[in-house]
Amino acid sequence: MGDSNSAPNPSLLKSVVVIGATITVAAIAFAYTAGWLTPHRLTPTKLVAALQSPRGPALGHRRNHAKGICFTGTFDANGEGSELSKAKLFERGQYSVVGRFNIGGPDPKSPDPMAQVRGLGIRITSMDGQEWRSAMIDAPVFAAPTPRAFFEFLTAISSKDPNAFKQYSSAHPEILTFISWVKGHSRTESWSEDRFNSLDSFVFIDKAGAQSVVRWSFIPSAKPVTISPEELAKRDPDFLAEDIIQRVAAGPQVWELMIIVAKQNDPTSDPTRTWPGDRRTLDVGRLTVRQIEPEVDGPCRDINFDPTVLPAGITTSDDPFPAARSAAYRVSFNGRMAESSHYPHTQTGGKQ
Repeated sequence: MGDSNSAPNPSLLKSVVVIGATITVAAIAFAYTAGWLTPHRLTPTKLVAALQSPRGPALGHRRNHAKGICFTGTFDANGEGSELSKAKLFERGQYSVVGRFNIGGPDPKSPDPMAQVRGLGIRITSMDGQEWRSAMIDAPVFAAPTPRAFFEFLTAISSKDPNAFKQYSSAHPEILTFISWVKGHSRTESWSEDRFNSLDSFVFIDKAGAQSVVRWSFIPSAKPVTISPEELAKRDPDFLAEDIIQRVAAGPQVWELMIIVAKQNDPTSDPTRTWPGDRRTLDVGRLTVRQIEPEVDGPCRDINFDPTVLPAGITTSDDPFPAARSAAYRVSFNGRMAESSHYPHTQTGGKQ
């Protein structure tokens, strides 16, 4: 957007100040509830630093899941979600989506075949302007039960001490489930064939005030086709982006949004623990990816997929990770925005 010669509107300035103050208070609240403002505890800055490459951050890029590609599309709600949540975006209708396919890791030039984790970030906007942001991965469980344990895990795997990971895994045997998945799960040939999971638990609130603890998954309509490690190694370093560009050019790609509802005593605060397979599930709508755009100057580049940006009718649960992720994402976002001059632009693009 260009500069304007007109005088600022006082009402607009007041609204901006109020919004800014609200965001600041919310960020402080998240940090406080995560225990990060207490001296000698884990801070979001320390966590983000632990995610970075030993060579330092790739300037201008996200500190994790640095490599990705943007998309735009729609979420078509079928109305079933209104049974659990009063969120407007669950009312039958079509809502705009900006999203990002990505792979885990701090290197924006990492070869796609080397990716251990694939991710999906989305921002769904309802007609009244509320947003639902979510960042998901294709793993069925997370690596650690708490933010502190996750920091210790990152520290252990980057340590020069050969016994560091053994000591960590002895104290946190749940990591072995995640490591087993990383080493043993079959990779698909496309992001469009991957299932993406929230892993964290959230609370849906209906119009009567009743609450349900849930997790969710985006289930691909495309049939998953797995490829062997040998075949995967032969793929192009950017094969995931090349594939999704071709597929969406040929036709929209679709995922169903499935909500999984917890029962009493299900583990809701620990994303390393799955829920029994017989839990109630609701198909609440369809994500349709309609256009792919490079992240350079793309619509997703400057979005912070903060999982605590939620519409009325959805809130956080006793799971500590959304608050921790919110605080860490803010550190990452602020860092890369300050380094925006280092981020590549197209010849005709660029921020103004």
